[in-house]
Amino acid sequence: MEFLSDSVVLSRMQFALTAIFHILWPVLTTGMGIYLVIVEGLWLKTHNPDYYLHARFWSKFYVLNFGIGVATGIPMEFQFGTNWAPFSEAVGNFFGSVIGFEASWAFMLEAAFLGIMLFGWERVNPVIHYLSTILVAVGANLSTLWILTANSWMQTPSGGEMVNGKFIVHDYFQAILNPFMVNSVLHMFFATLETSLFVIGGISAWYILKQRHPAFFSQSLKIVLAAAIAVAPLQIYIGHLSAEQVYHYQPSKLAAMEAQWETTPAGKAADWSLLAIPNAKTQKNDWEITIPNALGYILEFKKELSEPVHGLKEWKPADRPHLVGLIYYSFRIMSGIGIFLAGLMLLSTIQWLRGKLKAENISQQSWLMAAWIFAAPLGYIAVECGWIVRCVGRQPWTLYNQIRTVDAASHLPASNVLVSLTGFATVYTFLFITVLYFGTRIINNGPNLELPIPSTSPSRPAVETTPGEFVPDDRPVEAEQ
Repeated sequence: MEFLSDSVVLSRMQFALTAIFHILWPVLTTGMGIYLVIVEGLWLKTHNPDYYLHARFWSKFYVLNFGIGVATGIPMEFQFGTNWAPFSEAVGNFFGSVIGFEASWAFMLEAAFLGIMLFGWERVNPVIHYLSTILVAVGANLSTLWILTANSWMQTPSGGEMVNGKFIVHDYFQAILNPFMVNSVLHMFFATLETSLFVIGGISAWYILKQRHPAFFSQSLKIVLAAAIAVAPLQIYIGHLSAEQVYHYQPSKLAAMEAQWETTPAGKAADWSLLAIPNAKTQKNDWEITIPNALGYILEFKKELSEPVHGLKEWKPADRPHLVGLIYYSFRIMSGIGIFLAGLMLLSTIQWLRGKLKAENISQQSWLMAAWIFAAPLGYIAVECGWIVRCVGRQPWTLYNQIRTVDAASHLPASNVLVSLTGFATVYTFLFITVLYFGTRIINNGPNLELPIPSTSPSRPAVETTPGEFVPDDRPVEAEQ
């Protein structure tokens, strides 16, 4: 229990707790925002009332996740000033600006139009409402852009140099477009979208399996399946590109991801470890299953490596990632989930082409619906594992090869950090139970299929019949004259 007296370890645990909990909620809002744009656009195009009802139903999950995301995101950012003040002082002229962009460009845009999206259905022009939905989705995904830009810069700092303990920016665009930035943003964008698609698909499958509105929810399942046909394979490919970047820019992280202790020189083939039990004390794997010559094909699509794959022994213990087992298995869980979701997409597409997903017979696909329900939380697990690989694998650096984590932390009494860590754990447990309660209520209540459908005509605003109640004005123009 020595860690209880180490304020750096406790600060790391606190940030890990807040980050792991916070990321659960924007994952769904960023992806579901795009889904809401799709179904509302289909409603305006086809005038099919089912698409309107889908937009109204799924937006309930959006606002639930948005509220918890805001409540948990602000305390996380405050920690840069409380628990990580030396780091903020050293890199604030760039890192602080990017975090500020996220708040002013992304969060404010999303929050400004959220009210119109949720409550303006019968109060504003349909085109204005659709524009609000689009801007909410844009704002949510701009958050992904700026947060991943900031974190990517921590992985591959560029655009300046450290001078007297402070990072001086020479080129902001070079810092923003650091080597990790593009692939990292795309990888997270598709991760949020894929997670949201399988959550919506899993909930839809649950209704179908329970024989509750099967025709209605077969529509939402087919929409997410159509999107997943493109998203699932793309996510795997972009994940591969991200792993290639780790290979070139963060060799110690790659060594931890593969639990590789010995260096494989360039021009040689390397075995790939499928499963292993890493042992940091003996600096070897106590047990492992390997696939001969596979690592070269995974990294470069060829047998012999063009660059060496460094083993963990190349670095002193203080200069290489710890918790190798956590990094190693987090990477495999994330990759395995990505492959499973792509496989489920492929099987579902085959059944769709065979005519097995029609409203009248989709309920008979009980095994497929059960698989979608099982897949619903897997995207969250993959995202969490990806962030573990990304951030734990960066250690012992906060700013890679520039600022060590031990130097980035504030000098706080360990007892103070322990109190705040306990407080966060208590509050977040309560919030998680609350979200499960309200989310379960939304699912149990189901969609309100009796909602009046407003007019899609852009020339007709809603008229107020009684205080607070609006109906579409469908009168001919002559009636107004």
